Amino acid sequence: MTTETITADAAGTWKLGDLTVNRLGFGAMRLTGSAAFHLGTASDRSRSLAVLRKAVELGVNHIDTAAFYFSALRSANELINSALAPYGDDLVIVTKVGPYRDYSGEWATSARPDQLRGHVEENLRQLGRDHLDVVNLRRLEQDSVAEHFGALADLREAGLIRHLGISGIEPKHLAEAREIAPVVCVQNRYALDRPDPEGDELLRLCGESGIAFVPFFAVAGSGGARGAADTHDDAVLAVARAHGASPAQIRLAWSLHQGAHVLAIPGTGNPDHLVDNVAAGGLRLTDDELARLGASHRS
Repeated sequence: MTTETITADAAGTWKLGDLTVNRLGFGAMRLTGSAAFHLGTASDRSRSLAVLRKAVELGVNHIDTAAFYFSALRSANELINSALAPYGDDLVIVTKVGPYRDYSGEWATSARPDQLRGHVEENLRQLGRDHLDVVNLRRLEQDSVAEHFGALADLREAGLIRHLGISGIEPKHLAEAREIAPVVCVQNRYALDRPDPEGDELLRLCGESGIAFVPFFAVAGSGGARGAADTHDDAVLAVARAHGASPAQIRLAWSLHQGAHVLAIPGTGNPDHLVDNVAAGGLRLTDDELARLGASHRS
């Protein structure tokens, strides 16, 4: 497939509350190194800045990040600030709070509800913003999200946050959060090679309610934070050959085909991979191809 002229608007748009975004976005996790967090080697700063600027040039107006996205030498939020500020009016930056890493990079105790304001303020400081467009509460292991989500709802009322989302949840947590404040997006791990009946149910519920469903690790699959999957089943390889596309592009296209409310946030620190990822938003899969890939997902 020809990638040079395909921009992020090829995937169509969706609204996060009152904020319109192209459905093909960008995840900032991989900007900081060869693998997420402290798992790889630190990235080249100038290359990461160039990737961000190229993403916006290609029409990406939805960037997903977090204050805990950092490696030994790089911070995703600082890179975003340096590359893109002053921010365009149409650029939507989505952050997440809850998990916490100390300055050595080790994971520490996640935030209590009364500590979430500090997490929000740290994102504001790093990004150079006076408010955050969307903040996802990343649930870790708590059975109820009411106290944590309620604390973020208070910060929304105070004007520090425009819209709220929720991440790493089960269907019951979505219902619980919506009793407290509007939810504009659900961000969960969800991928073609990962059978996930609960994720399928959340995908359906979000579609019925007009809530964006934002899968992460859609390309990485089983590789997760360490990087993209390097093995693909026969269905993915066959569809990729038919379109002259890469397996990663097919995985992204399949995700976007799961509903008009699905947003993709593939991350990379490689300018060539960025162009390929954005171009995946222009792929149109046939019903037969979707059926074959869907069978692979369910198995």
